[in-house]
Amino acid sequence: MPTSPVWNPQQYGRYADERGRPFADLISRVRADSPATVVDLGCGPANLTATLLDRWPAATVHGVDSSAEMIASANKLAGVRLSFEQSDLRDWINAAPEQSVDVIVTNATLQWLPDQIELLPLLVDRLRPGGWLAIQIPGNQDAPSHAILRELAERAPYAEHAAGRTLRPDLPDPADYLEVLSAAGCEVDTWETTYSHVLQGANAVLEWVKGTGARPVLQALPDDLRAEFEREYGARLAEAYPQRSYGTVLRFRRVFAVAHKSVAHKSVAHKSVASTPAAPTGAS
Repeated sequence: MPTSPVWNPQQYGRYADERGRPFADLISRVRADSPATVVDLGCGPANLTATLLDRWPAATVHGVDSSAEMIASANKLAGVRLSFEQSDLRDWINAAPEQSVDVIVTNATLQWLPDQIELLPLLVDRLRPGGWLAIQIPGNQDAPSHAILRELAERAPYAEHAAGRTLRPDLPDPADYLEVLSAAGCEVDTWETTYSHVLQGANAVLEWVKGTGARPVLQALPDDLRAEFEREYGARLAEAYPQRSYGTVLRFRRVFAVAHKSVAHKSVAHKSVASTPAAPTGAS
């Protein structure tokens, strides 16, 4: 079994407009005037990362993702002000000098990391005084798409391969981010939004989750079981999310946090964070 799923940029890119809306909403609340260095942790195929060039015309933008497939796609967009690196988020934290970045964006990535709360002060330490940290994670772990996924993955014959490969159900809420980031010396803005995406196409929710939340399970299954799982999962999703004349409605809750580091804040020395098998990034 691979340590992390092989991400498919083309599958992930379906419904790109819907996936991009939370990113735009997140960035709109970052009030950095003229940052010099912006880092996007979990950049995925970088179609959203590239928009940061227009948002901050004087900045250099660096994208980081653990997926070789995503970075290969992202590198097609690389240029003088835009670069990419294949790295686990924890490894990047260990390698980046403290107080070296003006803005850190991590969009739909931290949900994959069980220790994300412990990592937040380390991310703040990578910011220069007055810097900004912007976070968005999916908060739909109790939605039918994920409840059905967990149920099937824990049942025979799939459990032997897929048990434990589903998204963690105990994700932070806005209050958790507010408490931890405030303690790290930041002024914090947190909120949540539930989007009602109207998706087009047959069994659209299946196509959505195949590129994101269901990917680790599908990748863990042998070919014959993967096809069987996809049929069973797809049938259950089609019932839970019926297609209407105008499309299929996917209600999707997302959690946001924007932290502004105090100009007077002094970083606290932290031990290096232990590396683990590369966490999948750039997916929502």
